[in-house]
Amino acid sequence: MLDRGLASCALGRRSADGIRRGARVTIFKTLISLDSAGTDRFVAPASPDRGERIYGGQFLAQGLAACQATVDGDRTVHSLHAYFVRMGDPALPVEYHVERLRDGRSFSQRAVRALQEGRELLHLLSAFHVAEPGAEYTHATMPAVPRADDVTYTYAQFTEQTSGAPWPGAARPMDIRYVNPPLSPRGVPITEDQRLWMRISEPLGDSRHVHDAGLAYLSDSTLVDHIVLPHGERWQDPQFAGASLDHAMWFHRPARADAWLLFDQSPESTSGARGLASGRFFDAEGRLIATCLQEGLIRWR
Repeated sequence: MLDRGLASCALGRRSADGIRRGARVTIFKTLISLDSAGTDRFVAPASPDRGERIYGGQFLAQGLAACQATVDGDRTVHSLHAYFVRMGDPALPVEYHVERLRDGRSFSQRAVRALQEGRELLHLLSAFHVAEPGAEYTHATMPAVPRADDVTYTYAQFTEQTSGAPWPGAARPMDIRYVNPPLSPRGVPITEDQRLWMRISEPLGDSRHVHDAGLAYLSDSTLVDHIVLPHGERWQDPQFAGASLDHAMWFHRPARADAWLLFDQSPESTSGARGLASGRFFDAEGRLIATCLQEGLIRWR
């Protein structure tokens, strides 16, 4: 049985496309609704994507949801580390097999594997912590940017403008608005931080677990795209063959994933056909919510 705030939205293996309760769209909640397939084994629904592969953020959110279903309700995620092993088929459901590594007095650790037709697609480690008081300090500060409501240029518009084709992720339950899109001509290096307002585009209720899964879902969006910008290239170039390799994330403070969050992203380094990007989530009040690192493959056909 799934609880931790997820049981109320368990809708089985149905496709996430078009699931509604009255007038409320529940695509994201459907995506993280897991059917039990045995002890610590779960099946998640198919992707709403229309591209060739499953979006990495879906793996992160569903894998985290599977881990959340096996920990006590007083523990919330504080970090996750994932390797994207293979591409997944968006038309098929995904199985998640959880291993309970440890349960201590205040920390728990879990490992989860995502599989389709017996092939491992994702290996994710997650750690959970019982909330306790502690000293507060943040080195990073939120940059000065326009309010989300004043930004109208979407990531879907940017993708279509730079690639000439519709964004395959248009059906994903997220709203992404680009503060400073890299619209310089190809060949012009861009090294400034890339800043985007984003949120899950449906109400998520009040479960902390659901909002943490929503934050994980958002964290894969656009992050690794920017490793090619310093070279004057664009991730959307049809001659580019890139992929996310791994992803790490630390959850610093609770936040609503259905409220606007600023994702401030930086290309850190590229070498050996790989690139590393970092990202920091801030809420509208300027609090640092989470920090991410992701490495990606850089190849040209």
